[in-house]
Amino acid sequence: MKLSQLKIDPELQSKIPPLQFEEEQQLEQNIIAEGRLLNPIITWNGYILDGHTRYRILKKHGFIKFEVEEIQLANKYEALAWICKNQLGRRNLSPERKKFLLGKEYESTKLAVGGQPGNCNKVNRCDQNDHIDSEKRTCERIAVEHGVGSATVRRAEKYSRGIDAAEEAVPGAQEEILTGHIKATDEQIVALASIPKEERPAILEELKKKKSDRDDTVLERLKPSKPPPKPKSAPQKKKPTATENNTALQAEQPETPVQAPITESPPEEEIEPTSNAPPSFLQSIQGHKRHLSEEDKARLQASVDARYKDKAAATGSIMLCELQGATEDFIFRWNVNFQEHPDVLTDKTCRKTIFELLDRMTNYLKIIKEEKL
Repeated sequence: MKLSQLKIDPELQSKIPPLQFEEEQQLEQNIIAEGRLLNPIITWNGYILDGHTRYRILKKHGFIKFEVEEIQLANKYEALAWICKNQLGRRNLSPERKKFLLGKEYESTKLAVGGQPGNCNKVNRCDQNDHIDSEKRTCERIAVEHGVGSATVRRAEKYSRGIDAAEEAVPGAQEEILTGHIKATDEQIVALASIPKEERPAILEELKKKKSDRDDTVLERLKPSKPPPKPKSAPQKKKPTATENNTALQAEQPETPVQAPITESPPEEEIEPTSNAPPSFLQSIQGHKRHLSEEDKARLQASVDARYKDKAAATGSIMLCELQGATEDFIFRWNVNFQEHPDVLTDKTCRKTIFELLDRMTNYLKIIKEEKL
């Protein structure tokens, strides 16, 4: 591909951190000394995805040899996602720029999967729940690739939208924020997206100032709205003490005791066991919907009586039930945690703790297996 065929898209270029003047000068000197580009310029449909600075240097020095590598992508959103992912692989990024690129990669990837108007694709053909599941999988994949939690990816997307809102109202604000010339909290940047465009320039102008010189009335719009106060509950009556209850009951008791009606208990087959454990587990240890034999009743009574003796008599069958219950409870609780909080499986700190717990349990079970059994 000829140099004249290469194109620059401002939106694609805006996701690439520009070099400082001294850095670009050094790069230019190195390229001239080599007489060629060591790395090819990456393009999609002729648009540069990686190599904008090298492209400018090539236009100044026509004798330099270069190569172009054209990659195949489905649409512009995929191109944006590719740029963000490629830039996130670099080490010299500020925390602000990392958040921005991470958020734009997530946003662009979702748009790439959804396709542009008129395209028939997987997400457009699916119902709403499938679309939500697809977004969740995309978020989790990006989180794993960059070693962060899914919640971090979602927060980064909101942050990037705030940066876009600032750039839309004041061109150049994006770089000022990402380079630290405009100092603002993540919450303030996120809030910019919900501020009318005509009000953003005044807010950004205030954020350029030192914190001590800022007008808080202008920045008031960036503060999260407070939830309405909860209605005051009626004052609760003081609960009577046990002594007061006994006195009241004695005063209310009639002189002649009244025999309470006797309610006939239902047969044992109609009594359903109450537990959060799985039905199969209940059936295996509780005797689901069956009469207790005389032997079972005697054993149960002996177990109850043993609780009030100095040394409880633990039979093998009773202890096996205890161990089985502990095992089922462990599996149930871990599964609930993983289903309700999937972020713990991708967050680095959480994963480290999980592995420590697993090692602890594995070592304990190994001791039981090798030394106790």
